[in-house]
Amino acid sequence: MGSPGFSVPALRALHAAGHEIAMVYAQPPRPAGRGQRETPCPVHQAALDLGLPVRTPARVRKDTAAHEAFAALDLDAAVVVAYGLILPKPMLDAPRRGCLNIHASLLPRWRGAAPIQAAVLAGDAETGITIMRMDEGLDTGPMLLREALPLGPRATTPEVHDALSDIGARLILRALHEDPSPVPQPEEGATYAPKLGKEDGRLDWAEPAVALDRRVRAMNPWPGAFTAWNGEVLRVLSAEPAAGSGAPGTVLDDELLVACGEGALRLARVQRAGKAAMEASAFLRGTPVPPGTALG
Repeated sequence: MGSPGFSVPALRALHAAGHEIAMVYAQPPRPAGRGQRETPCPVHQAALDLGLPVRTPARVRKDTAAHEAFAALDLDAAVVVAYGLILPKPMLDAPRRGCLNIHASLLPRWRGAAPIQAAVLAGDAETGITIMRMDEGLDTGPMLLREALPLGPRATTPEVHDALSDIGARLILRALHEDPSPVPQPEEGATYAPKLGKEDGRLDWAEPAVALDRRVRAMNPWPGAFTAWNGEVLRVLSAEPAAGSGAPGTVLDDELLVACGEGALRLARVQRAGKAAMEASAFLRGTPVPPGTALG
C-alpha cells in the first residue's frame, strides 16, 4: 500500500524476494502534464510493470465494502509506505501480522506527513527508517526495526529521500523474515512533522542565514523555496550561508548575496516563474540585480 516514488523500491524488493503480493493499493490516477491526462501514481505504474493487481480506492475510512474486500485477501501482512489514506481499525486488524509501516524517521521523532523535510529543516544530525506496526494513532504504533542515516551539513531532501527509500526496502524484508518483537514508542522526544503547504517555502529574511539555508535544502523540490523579487516570485534552488550584514532581504553585492537577520545567504541557483532554472551567474548576466535591491 503506497503511492509516490518513495514507495516503489519497497514494492520491487518484496516482489524480487518472492513474496506473494495479493494486491497493490495506490492512490487513484490523477490528471498530470500539459494534456492533464489521467496518470497512475508511481506505485500503480510499478505494479502494472510487474504484472500485479491494483486497487485504487479514493477513500477507505468509512467504506465497509472496502474493509470486507481487504479482509477477503486473507493477508499475512500489509506493507504500508506513504500510501496517503488513513486506514481504519477493521483494515489495520485484518492481516495476521498487522499493517507494517515504513516510516521515514527515527520514531518517535517526526511523526506525521513530512518527516524528511522536517529533519533537514531542523538541522538534525541523523534521521532514519522505522518499521512500525500500525495502530489507530498517528505514527504511534510499536516499533519493529530502526536504522539510522547520518545527515551531513549540506543534506538535501532529495538525497535523503532516496537513501531512506532504499533503507526502507531493505529493512521491510528483514522485518517480514525475522518477525521481531514490537517495542512501544517512548513518548519522550516525540515531535510532529505536518503536511507541507506552498507557504512553507517562503524565505523570511529576518531569520538567520543558516536557518534559511536549511529551508532551501529542505523544501527542494516541493514546495520549493522562494522570495519576492521585482513583483514576481523567484525560486531559490540552492544557496549557502556567507559573511555579510544589512537590512534583512537587501542584496549586498553584484552576485546575489542577500542580508538575513543574522549573516547573509548567497543565492547559487534560481528560477523565474515560467523560465528554466539557472546558475546565479547566468541569471545575473541577463537580469542584473544591483546592490540595494530588496527581496521580500
